[in-house]
Amino acid sequence: FRCDVTTRSSCGSPPFTSFQLPLFFYLPVDSVGHAPEPFPILSLADFLSEVVAPTSLPTARFSSVPELFGVPALDLQRLSGLSRTDVQLLLSAAAATCRPHPAVSAVNYGGLASNLRLSVGCPVLDQLLRGGLPVGGVTELSGESAAGKTQLALQLCLSVQLPVQYRGLGSGAVYVCTEGSFPVTRLYQLISEQPRLRTDVPESVVTSLRFSDQIYVEHAADLDSLQACLSRRVPLLLARGLVRLVVLDSVAALFRSQFQADDWLERNRQILRLGAKLQQLTSDFNSVVLVINQVTDVFDSSNRTGPVMPQVVPALGLSWSNQVLIRLMMRRLQRSVHRGHQRSAVRQLVVEFAPHLSRGGQEAAVWREGVRGLVTVSHGQDET
Repeated sequence: FRCDVTTRSSCGSPPFTSFQLPLFFYLPVDSVGHAPEPFPILSLADFLSEVVAPTSLPTARFSSVPELFGVPALDLQRLSGLSRTDVQLLLSAAAATCRPHPAVSAVNYGGLASNLRLSVGCPVLDQLLRGGLPVGGVTELSGESAAGKTQLALQLCLSVQLPVQYRGLGSGAVYVCTEGSFPVTRLYQLISEQPRLRTDVPESVVTSLRFSDQIYVEHAADLDSLQACLSRRVPLLLARGLVRLVVLDSVAALFRSQFQADDWLERNRQILRLGAKLQQLTSDFNSVVLVINQVTDVFDSSNRTGPVMPQVVPALGLSWSNQVLIRLMMRRLQRSVHRGHQRSAVRQLVVEFAPHLSRGGQEAAVWREGVRGLVTVSHGQDET
C-alpha cells in the first residue's frame, strides 16, 4: 500500500509539504489464530444510526468507518461538535465494529498459557525453556553453519514421539528440507543412542517405538513448492494425527536464492504469506512449528573508535521477525569440551525473545547421542 502524507502546522494553517511513503501493516489475529476478514465497508451513516447515537458528523466526507481513524481527534471534535470524551467513545465504538473478535495476548495466543511442552531431550536445556518448546506459536532457531541447529531439530523429531508423560506429544514429525539432503545417517545414529540420551524414560518405552517410521521428509526447491507442501501435504498429516511437529530447514535459503535486492517488496509479501501459513498450522492443529534460520552479518558504522566488528543477526530482517513468537539462537563458541574419547565444540543456546521466557543462555555440546546441556561442577570442569 502507498500512503499520501501531508504535514500541517500546529496552528491549522494550509499544508506546507506533501510526500508519499510505503505503508505496511499486519492484520490482527482472532482468538483461534486466523486472520480476520477485511475491515467491513460499513458506511458512516449506517454506523452512526445502528451502532452509536446519531451525531452532526458530516458523513459525506467519509465513505466508511475505518476512515475515521485517519483523522485526528481534534478535527473530529471540530467537525462533529462532540466533546473530547464523546469523540473517544465514538472511536472506541468504531474500533469494536472493525474488529469483531477480542484482542489476544501473546502468552494466550496459540495455547502458550497451557502447560503442554515438547521436551528437547535434555533436562538442562528444558530448564532454560521452562519445560521445552510450547505447543502453539512459531519457534525460530537461528545460528551459523555447524552451530548445531539441525542436530537439535532431529532430536526434537525423536522427542515428539514419546508419550506425553515423558514430555513428548505421542505423535510424529514432518521435516521439510529446502537445502541439501536430509541427514538420514545422523538420524539413525541418534535413534540407536536414544536409550543413552533419554535416561528419564524406561528403556522398554524407547525400544518399543519405531522412530524412523514416524518421521516424514519433504523437499521444497522453491517457494511455490514450499507453499504447496505447507498447504496440502503437511495439513493432511496433521489432520490425521500422524504428526504434531513441523520442522522447516531452512527458511532463508529459498528467499536468498530467489530474490535480489530490488525485489524487496515481493520478498516481504512472500515472507508474510509464509508466516501466516505457519501460524495457521500451529493454531489449527495445536502443534509445534520449528523454523531453522540462517544468520547474516551486520556492521555498525557508528563505531569510529576502532575496527568495525560484525554483529551476527538472524536473516530475513524485521518482516520475518514479526512472524515468529519465540526466537532462539545457537552459537558455536571458541572452545571445546572432552568426554571420554569424544570431543565437541561448546555451543550456547540463547533465548533472544519469547513472551514467557526471560533472556538467557545455556552452554551445550553435541555428542554421539545428541545435544546435551553443560553444567559446571565444583572443580571447574563442564559436565553433561
